[in-house]
Amino acid sequence: MVVLGSTVTMAEATVAKTDPLIDAAKKAGIAPIPAEKAALIKLIDNPKNPITDAKVELGKKLYFDPRLSKSNLISCNTCHNLATGGVDGVSTAIGHHWTANPHHLNSPTVYNAVFMSRQFWDGRSPDLEDQAQGPMQAAPEMAITKEMAVERISSMPAYVKAFKDVYGEDKITLKKIADTIGAFERTLVTPSPFDKFLQGDTNALTDGQKEGLKLFIDKGCANCHTGVGIGGGMQPFPVAKPYKYADIGDFKGDKNGMVKTPTLRNITETAPYFHNGAVWSLAKAIKIMGETQLGTELSDKEVASIKTFLTSLTGEKPKIEYPQLPAVTEKTPKPVTK
Repeated sequence: MVVLGSTVTMAEATVAKTDPLIDAAKKAGIAPIPAEKAALIKLIDNPKNPITDAKVELGKKLYFDPRLSKSNLISCNTCHNLATGGVDGVSTAIGHHWTANPHHLNSPTVYNAVFMSRQFWDGRSPDLEDQAQGPMQAAPEMAITKEMAVERISSMPAYVKAFKDVYGEDKITLKKIADTIGAFERTLVTPSPFDKFLQGDTNALTDGQKEGLKLFIDKGCANCHTGVGIGGGMQPFPVAKPYKYADIGDFKGDKNGMVKTPTLRNITETAPYFHNGAVWSLAKAIKIMGETQLGTELSDKEVASIKTFLTSLTGEKPKIEYPQLPAVTEKTPKPVTK
């Protein structure tokens, strides 16, 4: 089955649970990435778009293929770079014609996005497959039309064969393109030392990380940053105090003011922070969250402690070999850069 990065061994998973902090974390609703591959596949799979090796390999090629953009310059990996934490490292996503996102929205990480209950900052997509259709067609992003995307991919015999191998027919649609990309993205999970800790390995975290975890739970951070994704649900924002950088961009959440809670997995690698990428310091982001969402003034010592815990969420990335993509043909629609 698909390579998903390393998981903990059975021996590690069966270490006696002697630390009450493990139970406290689970009681708070935090859950580990499953240690066993079969359990992980069951968790990440989509019954409407089952994961297969062939589908994931095709999805990987399409994820890296810039010809799914109008200009032939932008791929999914441009904004969700798998070499840099699954993000682009800029405050606001940049797309076609060097266009900044009109709402000043920051690109969230694609790693562990499978554990999010909703996709996009306003939660408008239910899953990765549906989400993948949006950026391709969005004018400030990849800016390609549905028809051009299908025509481009259909013009390359190697892609036609690959789709036939996966779907049993050579008819290519935008939905199939997005579905294969979504299947690949479902495999981008990053098990971390924190997962080993929750599975019973009490030595997986340092004393400082454990202290930070206890504070994380006690202060109420886990009220929103929960589940396997340690985030991913929809929550009101702000709650207790106005967000001090709300004037950067015009994003207000969904119609009810709800915003997707970002995952905290690999958070040390995904700056800048917040939906509008306004904050580059993780410590500052933690302090703002205390004020804005929890209505509390975290001390510098408390901020440092929570930050120390968050380092335990940096996980092992799956090994991704950059794919060689099919060559264009005379029938392939030319790039449009104007």
